[in-house]
This record gives sequence, structure tokens and C-alpha cells, in this order.
Amino acid sequence: MADPYGHRMTDSDWLRINRENWDDRVRIHALSEFYDLPGFRAGGSTLRTVEVDEVGDVSGKSLLHLQCHMGQDTLSWARRGADVTGLDFSADAIRTARGLAEDVGVADRARFVVADVYDAPAALDGQRFDIVYTGLGALVWLPDLFRWARVVSSLLEDGGFLYLAEFHPLTELLGEDGRSVEHDYFEPGGRPEDFPYTYTDGPQLTKTASVQWQHPLGEVVTALASAGLRIEFLHEHPTTLFRRYPVLEPDEGEWRFPPGHPRIPLMYSLRATRTA
Repeated sequence: MADPYGHRMTDSDWLRINRENWDDRVRIHALSEFYDLPGFRAGGSTLRTVEVDEVGDVSGKSLLHLQCHMGQDTLSWARRGADVTGLDFSADAIRTARGLAEDVGVADRARFVVADVYDAPAALDGQRFDIVYTGLGALVWLPDLFRWARVVSSLLEDGGFLYLAEFHPLTELLGEDGRSVEHDYFEPGGRPEDFPYTYTDGPQLTKTASVQWQHPLGEVVTALASAGLRIEFLHEHPTTLFRRYPVLEPDEGEWRFPPGHPRIPLMYSLRATRTA
């Protein structure tokens, strides 16, 4: 696999490239309207209604958020009563998350750890959790989902569960107009990118290169099952968080295809339990 500039990459190369890219995003995201940190400090939650409903009551439970970025989702679970741990490979993101925890008064129930997902068991000293949570836009940054699933399983208490909310991989098939299939669902390997902006408002990036991996839905389910997790549900959703295609229309804070337009699922959610 080559990087965005045509050079052959090792595992350490893609990890370094992506970490530099995400470190650079933090300075932009922290000041963006998209993340709205002042609104979060004032009491806002970044969790979607479907996530709260499907995860259920988290009071007194231990929850690990993998790839937590600046920790808003993590801290939203803390505000709902969970004892939370957030893990991310960006030291800049974790620094912001720790500051937010202090600002919103839940630092006593929230800790944040700098580590790559694959190194999580060692970084967390073998601790296990009632819930492992992974939010939207996380899986495309992981090259090996089978290894990821084994890590998740090792981090769960017996009877604990993974809750995953993600953008549906079918959304990567359509062109920018949202009307025609233009891309390969089974695209192999890493996909080098070089784009000057992040997905929020704000200035240009200085570290523009990244590497992403597309994971078909069957790969996600099979990886979790192979790690010994029992799939409780897989729900596909007709809405998404942003206007992915111009044809989408607003719907109570999310976006969906208009009436009469052929639909594809835009997001999905999954719950998988570690059995004793």
C-alpha cells in the first residue's frame, strides 16, 4: 500500500500519518461551530436519541469509549451516570477531553488515556468494562477489524456488550449527487487521501494526508462473531447526521431522502455481548 504521495507504507507509517492528521484537526474542531464546545460546557449532549435508547440505563456502569476524539460523547455518557474512560491516539484530543471533563464537573468519573485502539488492553492495564462504545466515523481508521474485535472482546466483562453506531458503508457507493452508484463496495486495502479541510467549519489543515479503510457490513458482523461476541441486533437507519448528498432533506436535526426517492440505509447501530 502506498501513501497519498505514492510511497510504500508500513503499519507505523499509516499510524503516524493518521495521528498527525488528527492532531491537526483538534485545533480546528475545538473552535468549530460543528463541535460547539461552549454549548457542550453549558449542558449540551452529543448523543443521538437512538443511542441512548438502544444502550439503555448506564447509571453506575463502567463504559469505555474507543477512539473518543475530544471526549464529548464520552462525557455525555458520564452525565448520564456512567463511570467513563475515553481512549484516543491523539494526545492533543485527549488534552482537550481532560479539560472538558474538568469544565463540566465530571472529572471524578472520567479518565482519558492516550493510546492506539490496538494497544488498548495494555494501556488500560487489563481493565474490563460493562460497555464498550464506538461512535460514528471510527471504523474507517482501522485496517484490521478482526484484530479490533478481539481487542473489544478482551475489554468486556462477561455479560458486557459493545455498542457501535456507524455511518453505513453503502453511503460510500454513491456519487456526490446521491443518485448514482460510482464506487466499489468491496474496495480492497487502504485508501490514501489528501484533502485540505476537515469535515467541520474552520481553516485549512496543515497535515492533509490520511489513510482510510472501507469495511463492508458483513465484515463488521463476522469479525465480532469470530471474536466470540453474540450479536443482539443490527439496526439500519434511514437518517444521517449531516447533508451527505444534496438531495437529502432535514428531519428533526438529522437528514433523510425526500418522500418518493429510493432510499439506502445511511447509518447503522449494533449491539454485541460477550458471553461467559
